[in-house]
Amino acid sequence: MSEAVTHPATAGPGLLVSLDPLLRDWLPRQRWFAGKGRPVTGFTPVAATELLPPGGKLGLYHLLVQVHQPHPPVQGTGTAPAPGDCYQLLIGVREALPPRLAPALIGHVTEGPLAGQTVYEALYDPRPAEVLLEALRTQARIGHLRFERDPHREIRPGLVSRAVTTEQSNSSVIYGDTFILKLLRRIVPGVNPDLELPLALAREGCPRVPAPTAWLGAELAGQSYVLGVLQPYVQGAADGWELALRELAKGEDFSAEARALGRATAEVHTALARALPTVTLGHTQLRSTVDGMLGRLDLAAQAVPALGPYVPGLRSTFEALADLAAEGQTWTAQRVHGDLHLGQCLRSPAGQWSLIDFEGEPAKPLAERRMPQPAVRDVAGMLRSFDYAAHSVQPSVPGWAEHCRAAYCSGYAEAAGRDPRTDPVLLRAHETDKAVYEVVYEARHRPDWLPVPLSAIRRLASTQPT
Repeated sequence: MSEAVTHPATAGPGLLVSLDPLLRDWLPRQRWFAGKGRPVTGFTPVAATELLPPGGKLGLYHLLVQVHQPHPPVQGTGTAPAPGDCYQLLIGVREALPPRLAPALIGHVTEGPLAGQTVYEALYDPRPAEVLLEALRTQARIGHLRFERDPHREIRPGLVSRAVTTEQSNSSVIYGDTFILKLLRRIVPGVNPDLELPLALAREGCPRVPAPTAWLGAELAGQSYVLGVLQPYVQGAADGWELALRELAKGEDFSAEARALGRATAEVHTALARALPTVTLGHTQLRSTVDGMLGRLDLAAQAVPALGPYVPGLRSTFEALADLAAEGQTWTAQRVHGDLHLGQCLRSPAGQWSLIDFEGEPAKPLAERRMPQPAVRDVAGMLRSFDYAAHSVQPSVPGWAEHCRAAYCSGYAEAAGRDPRTDPVLLRAHETDKAVYEVVYEARHRPDWLPVPLSAIRRLASTQPT
């Protein structure tokens, strides 16, 4: 195992003095910053690592910084990030930026050890991106950083990088047409499902999820952090959301793809159930689940008054699940994707569907994201995604979402041996819980989209499963 650097890796304590005033303005403007709407009041350095030797024309720092913000008001679903979120930053330093890096500018430093220099988002620069890939290839140890890789998977040096500019909660770099490196932005200690689950699926030989080639982590104060994952890049793959919208715009049927996607989802669920422990949910566990759903509904109704008229019908949907549990019915829970929708699926040019991004909902605590759940939670997320797609194209195509939902469940049944629709009370409860979450999200962030989940709320509140 070789070292990627020979110089001391720990950056000087004055680094944040140079960066503080610039980061206060730059961070809230990033799509992946979770604390929007609240001012940044300060930073605490968690770790600062120098990835290129000092004194050169290009400097490169890897930072983990705690960002301080005022407490958010207690309202809605309570999913707003708490003060003190930790973020991963890759900061490049040059005297001046070439024009090609202008969009990556963070600012010009006027004080501290970097005074007179220009700092920028280094993922847009091929040289810093190359440093990361080489460190993964050589399994480097740099300060607190640990670069690991599967010894059976080769990483060729010299692959040209390009940054992905369309993401929201994280950042990615593509190397040639071979690998994609996903860097997590909001960092928490512990086992991250975005690495844990793909590794488990790789051990099971599941072809529906790209197997991790390498990964980046950190060891700090006795705690482990997952910072990024390198996986094979599916060249020419179509994002499920974009593909569905293209077919909708052309008025084309999407049922065959939905059915294939249902089979892929079931194959992943089956492999996860083999690879990791499952649990049985009885009355006590389901009562706790239903209470959580009811609590989220009450908070959502306070935050979005338009939800109020539907609350009695929605409550009855949740209580119907608790009644079944009280009668002695049980369900199996397992590890699931946790945030499944069309945008988390890729179709290769050969027509093979893959599932990606197993991080779960980033706003939820890591322990909650790693808890076993009924598999229908993922199914419900995909059913809601078909509904969103149908409302995203005008003029609308009558029956499009309904046909996709039915085809997806049929495809799932073909691979899993059980149809999610045969447990309608459980499925409806999870779909309702998801729609309630969507109502709050859209009311806060995209008011023009609020009619989409509200239309589902009307349907879910007015009819009951049989």
